[in-house]
Amino acid sequence: MAKKFYRSKSDRKLFGVCGGVAQYFDIDSTLVRALAIASIFFGALGIVVYLVLALISPSK
Repeated sequence: MAKKFYRSKSDRKLFGVCGGVAQYFDIDSTLVRALAIASIFFGALGIVVYLVLALISPSK
């Protein structure tokens, strides 16, 4: 059965994108959040990717 990406309802700070990514890849959500914050500091692409994922991905 194929995995499907969902925004997390239980592990969320804003929209649940980082929690959903962490669940999808089975890694710690703190690491995903740290990488997301680092990507925001190194360019606006991190913000754009986060917002697009928040808008198009379904909530679990």
